[in-house]
Amino acid sequence: MEDIFPRPLAIIKLGETFDALRGERGDFEHWVAAGLGDTRLPIVVLDPRRGDTLPEPSLISGAVVTGSHAMVSYREPWSEATGAWLARTVAHGTPVLGICFGHQLLADALGGEAGNHPGGLEIGTVEIELAAAAQDDPLLRGLPARFDAHVMHWQRALRLPEGAVLLAGNAFEAHQAFRVGLRAWGVQFHPEFDAEVMRAYIDRMAGELRARGGDPAALRERVAATSTTAQLLGRFAHIAEEHDAGARTPA
Repeated sequence: MEDIFPRPLAIIKLGETFDALRGERGDFEHWVAAGLGDTRLPIVVLDPRRGDTLPEPSLISGAVVTGSHAMVSYREPWSEATGAWLARTVAHGTPVLGICFGHQLLADALGGEAGNHPGGLEIGTVEIELAAAAQDDPLLRGLPARFDAHVMHWQRALRLPEGAVLLAGNAFEAHQAFRVGLRAWGVQFHPEFDAEVMRAYIDRMAGELRARGGDPAALRERVAATSTTAQLLGRFAHIAEEHDAGARTPA
C-alpha cells in the first residue's frame, strides 16, 4: 500500500466511560482528541473490540491507547491482540502513548507485567513526582518537579519492561509514567480527564469508597484543575507530527 501523508494519528479505543457521563460529555476518544489540539494530522479512531483492523505501524504517525474499565489481567482476545500490535508498533519506532489501561497493556506487551495493585483503588487528584530521567524526556521535560494529575485505577504496571526508563511516580504508585525506546510512553494517570470528569468518577464510585472506609466528599473536595498533565496530549501530537515529517525526508 502506498503511503499517504500526512499519516493519521490513531486513537485506539479500548473502553468507554459510563452511560450518563458519555451522554453529557462524550467518550474517551473525544476527550483524547480534544487534548491533542489543533494538529495538522488527521485523527482516526479504531476499536479492536468491535473488529477494527489495526494498521501497519508504518502507515500511522502515532497512536494513543485509551483507558478501559476492563483489566489487562482478563486476557481478553482483543486486549492480547492489541498488545501484540503495540509491540510491533514500538519496534517500528512509531510514537505510542498508553493511558491507564493503555499504560499497563504497553508494559505487559513489552515484557513487563500488569496486575492488581496491592493497595487497591487510586482515585482522585493526586500529586505526581518526576524522576530524574524526565529532565531529558521528549514528552515530560520542562514539567514541574511535582504536579497534580487525575487517576482512576485498580491495576498497575507491576513490573516495567526491561530497559524501560521510569519517568514519574508517587507514594501509592511508583510507576506513574515510563518510556521504552525513544518514542513509546505509558502514563498511569489521565491527561484527558478534566475536573468535572474526575468528580463524576468519584461520585460513581462513592458507595464502594465508603464501604472501604474512604471519604468521597474529601476526595471530591481535593479535585483540582490539572493544567500540567493537560499539556501532554498536545506534546504527543507534536512528536507524532515530527515523526510523520521525518518519514517524508529523504535519508
